Amino acid sequence: MNTAYDIIQKGKEVIQIEADAIAALEDRIDENFEKAVELLLTCKGRVIVTGMGKSGIIGRKIASTLTSTGTAAFFLHPAEGVHGDLGAVMKDDVVIAISKSGNTEEILRLLPLFKRQDVRMIVMTAGKDSLLSKKSDVTLDVSVPKEACDFDIVPTTSTTATLVMGDAIALALFHRRGLSIEDFARFHPAGDIGRRLLLLVEDLMKSDEDMPAVTENTPLTEAILEITSKRLGATCVLNEKQELSGIITDGDLRRLIEKHREINGMTAKEAMTCNPKVIHIGSLAAKAMHVMEQYSITQLVILDEQNKAVGMVHLHDLIKAGLA
Repeated sequence: MNTAYDIIQKGKEVIQIEADAIAALEDRIDENFEKAVELLLTCKGRVIVTGMGKSGIIGRKIASTLTSTGTAAFFLHPAEGVHGDLGAVMKDDVVIAISKSGNTEEILRLLPLFKRQDVRMIVMTAGKDSLLSKKSDVTLDVSVPKEACDFDIVPTTSTTATLVMGDAIALALFHRRGLSIEDFARFHPAGDIGRRLLLLVEDLMKSDEDMPAVTENTPLTEAILEITSKRLGATCVLNEKQELSGIITDGDLRRLIEKHREINGMTAKEAMTCNPKVIHIGSLAAKAMHVMEQYSITQLVILDEQNKAVGMVHLHDLIKAGLA
């Protein structure tokens, strides 16, 4: 009977086998990889990914990753391809065929049809001398020493290696196209990624009359009223040029009372914290969240291009927006 120790050891063994196989892929990022990326980069049509069984499942993920990073791609099931779906393949397309052996019958049946359309082909395989490899424009070696199962049969290490190679291709293309985080955001307008990549600080900040602000000479008692009425737990302190001089937070007030006991007669300038953490307008709300987490603060002042305070955002607003 297997013990708990045996189970833990087996789990670690599987992870180590797959980790070693992935590490070995680094030496295969060579001229063939470069050629494959350039072929996809210059593709005037779409990228068609195909594969059977577990390779097909990995192929769907690779096609999805390519599409989400700016390379139009879709998955073609090879068995469905010979029953009509091959009509979706056009002359300017590029095929990525995935086959561990390189001799998958269902994909081999598609080769004459690909040739008739003059379609270029990249094959990801362990069979470097296979039929698919010989018929392809580029072969990417995704062979592994062994599968992670006890009998070296169940597709585990091989599918992981193929997926990683697909990720390398997709992100190399993303880098080669010179795309930005804003471009990536356009492909993910919804869900958590959309919120993190499209939501800006100005979408959540309190501005104009809703932004708590006092001048340096404002009596501290009035500054407290400003903090209380605007409900952000802080107020900006501005100089005579309306530039940001500092900030007074609830925490500042508690520490001030603890130290001095009597605060009557004090001004906002005497109570403020100088050089508060700020962020500029146009910044991602996710960046504001990161700054707050990094410095353990709950408010950020937003500055415009002239470094004038134009708003304030609170941690709770970011959490409500789903950024936590």
